[in-house]
Amino acid sequence: MQIETFLSFLIASILLTLAPGPDNLYLLAKSLKDGSKSGIILAAGLSSGIIFHTSLVIFGVATLIQNSPIAMNVLKYLGAGYLTYLAIGSFKAFKKNSDLKIQTASSEKNSSTYFRGVMMNVCNPKVLLFFLAFLPSFVNLSSEDSSSQILILGITFAIQAFVIFSLISICAGKLRSIIFRRKNFGRNLSLIEGIVLAIIALSLLII
Repeated sequence: MQIETFLSFLIASILLTLAPGPDNLYLLAKSLKDGSKSGIILAAGLSSGIIFHTSLVIFGVATLIQNSPIAMNVLKYLGAGYLTYLAIGSFKAFKKNSDLKIQTASSEKNSSTYFRGVMMNVCNPKVLLFFLAFLPSFVNLSSEDSSSQILILGITFAIQAFVIFSLISICAGKLRSIIFRRKNFGRNLSLIEGIVLAIIALSLLII
């Protein structure tokens, strides 16, 4: 792979990651609600999901899923169902808590937050279709090491995404002490989190 091709891929990846989207919006809401640490752990989960999709592209599974309406629907409804479940949990938290006080640690376990990030990415067929189209476009598929090139690009995308997502989490975490001074704002973050999750779930059904 030529260095020019790699740099073009890296620039395109950074711009795509910075573009406003459901992952960024949810990551922002999560970091504001539970702090930078939770946001970074969620970012790690989302980035791990990228490696999963890259593996599917390399082994040809992504193409099989794309060409199978049943597989696409299973993945789509599984993802939408999981996100709806998370959204309901956030709405219940909003209804239960009169107000959330700023905390130094999230009420959710780190492993649960990481798993949430992984599942949000793995169960999103839109992400799978994106990587199926995006990664091979920077690779000479006729070369013997095309799979290795795709793997390198996938890892690169995951690393830059984790760095950018982590920076978003850190910036959002810095704002927590300010915004939590406003009455009921902490509680409203649970409502915002639930709305964002519900929107993402609905978007999965519109493919």
